[in-house]
Amino acid sequence: MPAEILQPVAVLVAWSLVMWGWMYATRIPAMKKARVRLDPTLPPGTLTSTLPPEVRWKADNYNHLMEQPTIFYAVALLLAVAGAGDGHIAHIAWAYVVLRIAHSIVQAVWNRIMVRFAIFTLSTLCLIVLAVRALAVVF
Repeated sequence: MPAEILQPVAVLVAWSLVMWGWMYATRIPAMKKARVRLDPTLPPGTLTSTLPPEVRWKADNYNHLMEQPTIFYAVALLLAVAGAGDGHIAHIAWAYVVLRIAHSIVQAVWNRIMVRFAIFTLSTLCLIVLAVRALAVVF
């Protein structure tokens, strides 16, 4: 049986793809409505700067899911390979994933920065615990 910690890894990967779909489901119609000219010589931010904030928030969050979670994936896979990804460590990994999903929903729908920051901080604390455990396992 695979390590428990692989389940939250798989869920966060799936959630990232949900955000990708949500991003394009809102971005493409908004770009058509705004008649955004797809000019490859313009900086990427210029193409979407005229879109409503509610549309841009989803893309911002998708980008966030490509940043810090990469550390989570590395640490979780390390713990799984080392046989240390079960029990309370798996629960902490689940907490990280649930908090990242909550962060996504807040950013994509409501985007209150201090709420996002609080959720991000809690998720980072989970990641720190996982990283410390990974260090303890390999050293």
